[in-house]
Amino acid sequence: MEEVLPVTDSVFSVWPFRFHFIAAGEVRFPPGTAANTVRGAFGTIFRRLFCVPNCSQPSTCAHCDECPYARIFTPKTMSGPSGFGDLPRPFVFRAAHLDGQVIKPGAAFFFDLILFQPPESLLPFFTDTFRELARTGLGPGRGLAQLIAADSLASSSGGLTWNLADGNLDSDRVLLRFLTPTEIKSAGEITSTLDFHSLFCRLRDRISSLRACYQGGALDVDFRAIGQAAKNVDISWSHLHTVSAERRSSRTGQTHSLGGFAGEIEYTGHLAPFLPYL
Repeated sequence: MEEVLPVTDSVFSVWPFRFHFIAAGEVRFPPGTAANTVRGAFGTIFRRLFCVPNCSQPSTCAHCDECPYARIFTPKTMSGPSGFGDLPRPFVFRAAHLDGQVIKPGAAFFFDLILFQPPESLLPFFTDTFRELARTGLGPGRGLAQLIAADSLASSSGGLTWNLADGNLDSDRVLLRFLTPTEIKSAGEITSTLDFHSLFCRLRDRISSLRACYQGGALDVDFRAIGQAAKNVDISWSHLHTVSAERRSSRTGQTHSLGGFAGEIEYTGHLAPFLPYL
């Protein structure tokens, strides 16, 4: 039975899992591509296992409302906060620790899955897909592996929960570290200096979109007021650098940019309203 989330307008939850593998052959993850390698391979196997045969476009297929692949990997377009023309997916992968790694036969490795809705109706699809993905091969050269376990990283079935209205957090300084290339747009343009206002507004909108889609409703906050307050936070120093990267879809042949900035940046100001979001 799927868990029913309490309707609390300032609460945001995630359900983190770790998938453990043993390499049967040599599994390689080129530098800067591990998460994208996992995501691309997952999408290919997921569609093969669960999509309607001969489906040309899952997001517009007549069966998309009942198709696991369409609902989870290619959610349908909706109207929503600025910058989100498509539904955000209910998951992300975390695999940056595998960048540039070569996993030898017999060695263990793992990557993490973060879900944004209760896992009961989702996790079996990920487990089945990862088991098949390991069996058919992963990364350049299609190194074989075996899925041996999937563990929850949360202490309870309720996942990890944040109260975004928590007033107990306070600081006048915060350091953010971007481990993988990140691209943020403000007013339709890619930001180059990463002012705090642009960063926070995109973060606020993403969390609100995920809540609207998967956790009972959008954030009930004054978007304009908290966005204006974010303009009073300043950059104290920045060591960000631009990273160029791209991926090529094996299904469509199209090339997509994966580039953006990475590195560290520090902000100073009245940060209390923003720390729960960060």
